[in-house]
Amino acid sequence: MKQRTLWSAALVVGLTLTAGCGSAAGPNSQSGDSGNKLVVWDWKSGDENAARYVEKAKADFAKKHSDIEVEFVAQPFDQYYTLLGAAIQAGKGPDVILFNGGGQIRDRVDALAPLDTYIAEDKQRLAGWDAFTKDGKAYAAPVTLQGHPLYYNKALYETAGLDQDSPAKTWDDFVKDCGVITEKTGAKCLALGNKEGIGIQFFLSAFGSATLTPQEYDDWIAGKRNWSSPDVKRIFELWKQANDAGLNTDGANSTAMFNDAFAAFQSTKAANVIGLMSDVGHWKDFTEFLGSDTVGVMDAPLVNPAATPSLPYDGGIGYGVAKWTKDPEVAADLVRSLTSTDALSAFYADGGAIASDTTIDLSSGGPAVQTIVSEVKTGKPALHVALPSKTVDLMGRLSQQLLSGSITVDEVVAQLAASDKTG
Repeated sequence: MKQRTLWSAALVVGLTLTAGCGSAAGPNSQSGDSGNKLVVWDWKSGDENAARYVEKAKADFAKKHSDIEVEFVAQPFDQYYTLLGAAIQAGKGPDVILFNGGGQIRDRVDALAPLDTYIAEDKQRLAGWDAFTKDGKAYAAPVTLQGHPLYYNKALYETAGLDQDSPAKTWDDFVKDCGVITEKTGAKCLALGNKEGIGIQFFLSAFGSATLTPQEYDDWIAGKRNWSSPDVKRIFELWKQANDAGLNTDGANSTAMFNDAFAAFQSTKAANVIGLMSDVGHWKDFTEFLGSDTVGVMDAPLVNPAATPSLPYDGGIGYGVAKWTKDPEVAADLVRSLTSTDALSAFYADGGAIASDTTIDLSSGGPAVQTIVSEVKTGKPALHVALPSKTVDLMGRLSQQLLSGSITVDEVVAQLAASDKTG
């Protein structure tokens, strides 16, 4: 796998997969019949932190197309892909559409216009294209980079008598340190929320590079996944063992990842959390609660001596163009405005997450974000993002059963293998 390109201390904010604001689509939320209006569907444009981003993007687009109105419709995230599916089935709906990278967009490329002829000038400036590409064609322009750093609370480590600047390098030492932290501070090891079945996605991608060999990892991303591999099974065994051993915060299957699990880490009820690089559950949120010097980022502790831990990240979210839009070139211009440096810079100031623009300086972000930036160079795509969306959904349900003890690891990997094969 080729090495990622690192830019000048810089990565910026964006949108995330967390629940958004807004109401379901109304009768006027479709592509404008008159040709002088573009409708955008997303799940974040109604958020306060997105206000300047939207303003900057609209201003940039108006410079090119002052006669075209742009309407943003912020949909509720828990209904987003259902609403979008209905629009796709009807063959009409918004002109510009926000997607999560990976399976969510790859499963729907038949409803989208390829963007390659419109966004050639942006290819070098923006990172994260792979998550929005299928069969060599880009179907959305990346707004954010999304990944899953393992954050830790340096103050809790210090209180427990551990070296806050040198966290455990192996899984066994990590588990031992967790026991010391719980004994000395009362805090659990890992803040976990799996009510939505999302916790397993974070766990798989965060600990996968410490468990799979580099070849197994690259094969997984390339679609050559061996679900019967002992190393693959080991990840799901660790998922269950960590819970059985009391490493997780209580009631993981009844705890929402957004935002209850993150709140547990912020309130020092857990010493570690697998977080995000975007605008929720990320370094900026955590430092606002705990302080910049308290939030650390550690490599995944080594499970397999043959593995090479790395930061899992991809393009997080991106905007694509519906194939039914009247003028794909004009709609693509709006996508370019939504990924312009000015627009993304506004999100850095207001939200502080990590986005796709490689030219924006993030040097003032503090120690945690500087660690993330330094690890992007050798980072690899997240394991769960490479899976078909239906397999990810199945994995969420099976992960809940694993925590409850109603299914075995062998049964889990067998079902996932079958789903992946037909995905």
